[in-house]
Amino acid sequence: MAAVEVKSFLARASAISEFHTALGQFINYRAALGCEDPDRILYLAIPNLVYQTFFQREFPASMVQENSVKLIIYDIELERIVLWKE
Repeated sequence: MAAVEVKSFLARASAISEFHTALGQFINYRAALGCEDPDRILYLAIPNLVYQTFFQREFPASMVQENSVKLIIYDIELERIVLWKE
């Protein structure tokens, strides 16, 4: 079973600030799920444009890898998933 934390990255704050918030929330949610439902897998869902630009930079990419963040990349306009990254 899976759980998904959806982030839009549409706020006017900087991308790095939104990334820090999203990553921190993801880590906290994953830890809480681990206590309550250890079989549930948590994914972070992000827009394709954000994935193609910001998440390809060295720092965000390394943090995603280091923290074992599973990603769902979605297309906002088409309202569909374009990629699952485990």
